[in-house]
This record gives sequence, C-alpha cells and structure tokens, in this order.
Amino acid sequence: MSGAKVFFTDMRCTTGESLLIKLDRLIGKAGIEQIDFKQKFTAIKIHFGEPGNLAFLRPHFAKTVADRIKGLGGMPFLTDCNTLYTGRRNNAIVHMDAAFENGYSPFSTGVQNIIADGLKGTDDIEVPVAGGVYCKTAYIGRAIMDADIFVSLNHFKGHEGAGFGGALKNIGMGCGSRGGKMAMHNDGKPEVDQRVCTGCRICAKFCNQKAITFENKKAFINQNLCVGCGRCIGACNYHATSNRWDSSNLALNCKIAEYAKAVLDGRPNFHINVVNQVSPYCDCHGESDAAIIPDIGMFASFDPVALDKACIDAVNAAPGIQTSIWGERAHTHVDANGHGDHLTDIHPSTDWRSQIEHAEKIGLGTGTYELITVK
Repeated sequence: MSGAKVFFTDMRCTTGESLLIKLDRLIGKAGIEQIDFKQKFTAIKIHFGEPGNLAFLRPHFAKTVADRIKGLGGMPFLTDCNTLYTGRRNNAIVHMDAAFENGYSPFSTGVQNIIADGLKGTDDIEVPVAGGVYCKTAYIGRAIMDADIFVSLNHFKGHEGAGFGGALKNIGMGCGSRGGKMAMHNDGKPEVDQRVCTGCRICAKFCNQKAITFENKKAFINQNLCVGCGRCIGACNYHATSNRWDSSNLALNCKIAEYAKAVLDGRPNFHINVVNQVSPYCDCHGESDAAIIPDIGMFASFDPVALDKACIDAVNAAPGIQTSIWGERAHTHVDANGHGDHLTDIHPSTDWRSQIEHAEKIGLGTGTYELITVK
C-alpha cells in the first residue's frame, strides 16, 4: 500500500490568528470538502472528558469542525458511547452531565450531543468486521452506525493499555457499546459480584440467552450460555455485574483496530488528531498528569492509521519533559527512526506497534505516510 497524505500545522499563532483558524485551514487543505455532506447526518466522534481531567480537547475544537461541516450542508452531531467502568460517563444521563460540565453543550459547539449507545449502553448494532481475526462482529453504538458520514476528532496522548490513544483508540474503543468494550477488554464473559447484587432480577430481563439464574436471591451467570453481549452490565443499577478485564494488551490493540474497521467500512470518513497536553494516561481518568512532551500541533488525514503513525513519530522525535512521568522512567527504548520511544518508556507493558501493524494487516490503512505542512 502506498503512503497516505497526512497534513500538519503547528501550535504557533501570530497576532490575530488563532489555533481555531489554523484548524479550519488544516482540514480544508486536507480535503474535507471532497466529502459530500449535503443533508447527511455526520457523527463527530469526540471524548467529552472524565470530570476532573483537564487534558481533554476543549469544545472550541469541536465547534470549528462542526461549523465547517454545517457550512458544507451537513448535519453534524457530537457523539460518544458510555464507558464500561463505573465513572461519570457510564450511562447517558451522567454522561451528558459530564459533557456539559466540561463545556460541551449546543450553546458552546452549535451542535447536539448524542450518546450513541443509549441510556444504559445497550442500544447497539452488531456490525461485521471484514477480515477480523479476533472479532468477527463488533457491537457499535446505534447512533454512530446510523450516521451517513463519520469524522473523528481526537486528543492524542499516552495510554496504559494500548500504549497510545489516537484516532484508532477513539474510534475503535470509543464507538463500542458497553458490551463492545467488554468484548475488547476480555473474552466477553461478565461476572456478578454477589456482595453487591440485590436480587432485583432486572439483569435477567435483558438476557436473551437465559444465562442468568438466581441462587439465594443472588444473580449467577452461566458462562456456557452467556454470549458476552454485555447487556446485563448496562441493566444493573447497582454495578454488581462487570467484566473481568483479562485481555492481554496485544489482543486489546488488535481488537481496537478491528472495531475501528467495523465503524469505518462502507462510508466516508475523515480524521483529526490534536497533539497537545500529551498526558501519559487516557482522558478517561478523573485526573490528568503533566504532559510528557511540549505541544506539537494538529494533524488531519483520510487515513486514521497513517494519522496515528505520524503523531507517534512526532511525539517520539520531541524532547521529553523532565518534570513529567517521562523523567522518572528509564529511557531504554528506541523507535524505528532511532528516536527515543517515549510511549514505550512510559508504558513498557504494552507495545503500540501491535495496533498499527494489525490495522495494516486487516486493510484499515497504512503506517506509511507523506507529511504535508500547512502554514
């Protein structure tokens, strides 16, 4: 596969020109107008940020992208799916509250927020994964799959499980329903904490496999009957049902790539990475550690794999910040370009390469790119 074009602009601004003007110019030069947006529902996949985290993208970036799409006749909305863990975004009500708290509202962005997998994270569609090795199908939030066009707007940062979080992570993991997230994090079999279960039996009403029975007024999941759809997790108001979090990081990275392919196949898509406040951990954390490198810039491409690889290379070529967690870690890893591998130094238990390599293997995109600078 030949190299893909990735467009880049730095974070420098002259008097009278903001980063938002540069972002709009970037996505224009990258060719977003090649997509026919007229009267098309357009999902803009965003991470609204876990409350307490201050590294997530500010809503101003989303407004700039949404305004450009509306100017092209599209009908954009901001979207994300509920989380698997029990934080401030694990159902649509608290998720919307978190989004508003972090500044994402129709008054700031000019578009609506839609939680793609519904109230409890159970409103999903089972989508085929063409060429999938780990997943033959993927459980994707219904509103995302209902959209005609898909755009991802991503904060590029480190990640403790995947090595990095960019376009692939925001698309693959982020678009999975709660059941989909469970399938990516383990073999798809939930379990019940008997100490927390109240015996309300609501979970059994959501189980189409009749895998849930009750012993001493406590739910029990028959692992032989369970198919791992995750609906019992969303149905439980007491957080008694959960996944086991037992997937290897290699499998996790490959599943993220396969879920991203399920989301993108068969419709126009476009992707933007903002490489600023590059925190070592995911924006799902309720805190954000100090950035590991200086701010770099904004990248855009039709190829999410090339986009992420360009950002990885830029991060590794940048100087690490000694006062961050990077300064505390042993600097023993080197990437293919001979630069220090900051991402692997921070998270040596995972290898980010597996995500890029598997994405290439299944035909999602290419890690080979041509970087084009936009002034």
